[in-house]
Amino acid sequence: MKKITFWLLCCLLAVNVLAASNTQQIEKITQFYGERAGKRATAWRALIKNSQHLTERQKLNATNTFFNQFFFISDQKLWGKEDYWATPYEFIGAGAGDCEDFSIAKYKMLLKLGINDNKLRLIYVKALKLNQFHMVVAYYPKPSAIPLILDNLKGDILPATQRNDLLPIYSFNGSKLWLMKQKGQEQIAGKASRLSLWNDLRSRSQKIKLNQPLNIY
Repeated sequence: MKKITFWLLCCLLAVNVLAASNTQQIEKITQFYGERAGKRATAWRALIKNSQHLTERQKLNATNTFFNQFFFISDQKLWGKEDYWATPYEFIGAGAGDCEDFSIAKYKMLLKLGINDNKLRLIYVKALKLNQFHMVVAYYPKPSAIPLILDNLKGDILPATQRNDLLPIYSFNGSKLWLMKQKGQEQIAGKASRLSLWNDLRSRSQKIKLNQPLNIY
């Protein structure tokens, strides 16, 4: 009985700490970006909490729908930088971002919803109709399955075979990096840590968890 009571107390303490941390982050977003940003952050947290019981496909739909409401804006206009990968907190605070910001926020949210990182990838592609580079999220229900694509350019989540407008270049998740050799073929190119922008993003995300000051936040 004592062991069970102690375990329950630990669980309650962990929940309280997490809730306090979430509240602090929402307060920070509200103070820096304004009241509407705080409402976006609150809605995001509520969606994560209320979507834990959903099927993985339903989690994909909820995540894609939520973030595709945000506005597209270039890094240069928003951050004053040629290329900047925003954390989900920054993206939600600004209420806007470019394709990398949409994709990273979706990827991070799906992880928070309990989807295994092995099923997810961020894919850097060339959007052929726009003739520009672009990023999307891919979900693999099984390792050998055709992935489903989450994209801010199209609202519907479609199999990769129905996205002939996208030409994959490389993909990565929390640990690995893959290069596309030919259409439908890929090769592991090492760890995701080879990507400097990914390392910078993870460093800033860690500072947010530790409540440390950020240069852009």
